[in-house]
Amino acid sequence: MGASHAWELYRAELADGTPLFVKALGSGADDAPFAGMFQAEALGLSWLGRSFGSPVPDVWGWDPRTLVLSWVEERPPTPEAAERFGHRLAGMHLSGADSFGGSRDGFIGPLPLDNTPSDDWPEFYAERRLAPFLRRAADRGALTPPDVRIVEKVIDAVADLAGEPEPPARIHGDLWSGNVLWQDDGAVVVDPAAHGGHREADLAMLALFGLPHLDRVRDAYNEAAPLAAGWRARVPLHQLHPLLVHVCLYGAAYRTTTVDVARAALRGPD
Repeated sequence: MGASHAWELYRAELADGTPLFVKALGSGADDAPFAGMFQAEALGLSWLGRSFGSPVPDVWGWDPRTLVLSWVEERPPTPEAAERFGHRLAGMHLSGADSFGGSRDGFIGPLPLDNTPSDDWPEFYAERRLAPFLRRAADRGALTPPDVRIVEKVIDAVADLAGEPEPPARIHGDLWSGNVLWQDDGAVVVDPAAHGGHREADLAMLALFGLPHLDRVRDAYNEAAPLAAGWRARVPLHQLHPLLVHVCLYGAAYRTTTVDVARAALRGPD
């Protein structure tokens, strides 16, 4: 099928013809940077799957170098599927979490993700999602010192920008459009960085790189789980973390967008 980061992707079949999806570290890949990655993904999918709607594939098994999932046969996105996906995403979020973060650390793409639990979302977002990736991006030289100072202003202001407190939601955590596989009756989500987080984060990331029929998804979501007042103004705040991840992975190509989004987050509601 192809490759992504340090792993390769395959379609396999059981003896009875049942198709499976296999993700495996490449033969030349070093295990050490990815220790626990497939376990984290498998456990994250299983946790998301124990939610209302459970829009995830089944986990067949994993070991330190391999993850095996049920095969998802994709279909073209439709408005009707988008509506069903919005309802199921709301159900998944509303299933909740014990805290912000989780019982074990995880990964977002190939990068480690600190899931140390917290009862305070602004603190969690600032210290576990923004600051570590800002440091990594700065150390790489992909952000200039003035860029870093702009993001640091967001970190310092998260408590004021976050809106009214919400309980921890059961979120995917890396929900860009490429991780949404469309079905006739909705969509399946894959490659999670699952944790207890803010539900607006998943919706903001769907908007970041464009999702077909996003308005239909969001309208259906709002029917099932109305978003809090001011959510539109908080979209840049929630997009800042995935953009910092992209700067860490891909360098200065995402610098301008990241800085623009940080400035938008600081503006807050118009």
